[in-house]
Formats: sequence, C-alpha cells, structure tokens
Amino acid sequence: MIDSHGVIRVERPLPAGPDQAFDGWVVPAVTSRWLFATPGGQIVRCDIDARPGGAFVVTDRRDGEDVEHVGTYLEVDRPRTLAFTFGVPKYSSELSRVVVTILPSGSGSVMTLENHDVPPEWRSQTEQGWTDLLGRLEEALRG
Repeated sequence: MIDSHGVIRVERPLPAGPDQAFDGWVVPAVTSRWLFATPGGQIVRCDIDARPGGAFVVTDRRDGEDVEHVGTYLEVDRPRTLAFTFGVPKYSSELSRVVVTILPSGSGSVMTLENHDVPPEWRSQTEQGWTDLLGRLEEALRG
C-alpha cells in the first residue's frame, strides 16, 4: 500500500519467530538467499555490518551485470526494529529510508516494512519489489 505521503507499506505474516525473522535481514548466509535476489540473478556479494552506523552492500549479478544495493543502519533493535537508508546507485543517487518492524504472532511473526522518501516515479515498482522480496524471505525461512 502507498499512503497519501508516498510511504510504501508492506505487511507479511512469517512462519518464524521474531529472532529468526530478524536474522533474515542481518545474517549474510540467510540474507543472500532472498534480499535483492532476482529470478535468474545471483547474489555475488552480501556484506552486512548490522549496527547503528554500520553499512550493507548486496550485489545481484543480472545477465552478467552487477547491481549494488547499499545502505547504512540507523536503528538496530533486535528482534523488533531495523531501520536503514537504502539506495541502488546504478539507477539513482537518491536514498530512501526503510523501517522494518517485527512482532510475534502465534508461532510466527508479522513483519511490516515501510519505505519512506521513495521518488514518485519509483513508488509502484518499489512496492511490488518489496512485496516480492518479502515473499522470498518467507520461502527462505521455511527452507
């Protein structure tokens, strides 16, 4: 969903508790299985320093071309909240802000992702991208 301020909000129930869902974002062996991975692409780099002020770089090789996804962690409150800047330098010098919230729900959890400051021309594509990626996270947590 995109609200009237242009904030993209995606919510997804997950089959894992908050700690395991949080690890999906910060443990490279798990993160590289889903985050920014594209069909037919290959994650060739997944560097994560998950602490406030730390950074991440995830590189997806698509048809022989590397696409870097970068950001800096703003808040790391395990296992509830992860906030970071986010950008794809190949396509734009703009950075947006992402806030991930994880709450327990039954035997699993519910994850809410909000992406702020997304330029209008990228909003629809960004919403679809996060929706698809959180589906891949769900698959990674099941596997």
